[in-house]
Amino acid sequence: MPEGLARPRVAGVDGCPGGWIAVIRDVAGDPAPTVRLFPRFADLLRLDPAPAILAVDMPIGLAERSGLGGRGPERLIRPLLGERQSSVFSVPSRKAVMCEDYGAACQAALETSEPPRKVSRQAFNLFPKIREIDAVMTPELEARVFEVHPELAFWRLNGEMPMSLAKKVRNKGSMPGIEQRRALLEGFGYAPAFWEQKRPRGVGADDLVDAAVNAVIAGRIFRGEAQSFPGEPARDAKGLRMAIWA
Repeated sequence: MPEGLARPRVAGVDGCPGGWIAVIRDVAGDPAPTVRLFPRFADLLRLDPAPAILAVDMPIGLAERSGLGGRGPERLIRPLLGERQSSVFSVPSRKAVMCEDYGAACQAALETSEPPRKVSRQAFNLFPKIREIDAVMTPELEARVFEVHPELAFWRLNGEMPMSLAKKVRNKGSMPGIEQRRALLEGFGYAPAFWEQKRPRGVGADDLVDAAVNAVIAGRIFRGEAQSFPGEPARDAKGLRMAIWA
């Protein structure tokens, strides 16, 4: 148990239109996890008391050149997810991610990928949040900040089987898939009332489900039960590991 934390807490974090949604829970299985919205990722790092683990659904560690299918972590987890593998986008190079203009990002990606490949609009829309994490992330923070992916998390909690229903359809939350995931999470410390609470503004039902499952994985990481993909992560030019945990 980390020194100074009598009852350690962990947080599952997901980027959302309102900023960053965090589900914070006691590693001992607090029956009432709390939900908070933060405008900036850096705000999470200043929480007092600090969560022992922050598990965030956003790429950490950016390669100088991108291969087919993105970084090593994406290529490893995609085959595990069956019909849900489309939720894993290919992370382009650092040079592309740092571009604030879509055309410039596509050109940078073409110059730094093998085979040459542009970036999708969906990936480009995530670049501001990736840059936000990259600006504050250091190798020292890796002791408590970990990259996760919700669909890999659900795969892990669902007996290493992908979820059968999509959580989003045509870029909008799909309630059958969301309810399927809520039902699974009720076996991991989330009472039905948790889903009935009023969500912060700018937080979708799918965002809350993702943050909730990320918090479960944060607990697995805290207890030493989580696996990294790959098992021996590569590091980027800043010294940051490139791995997804579940």
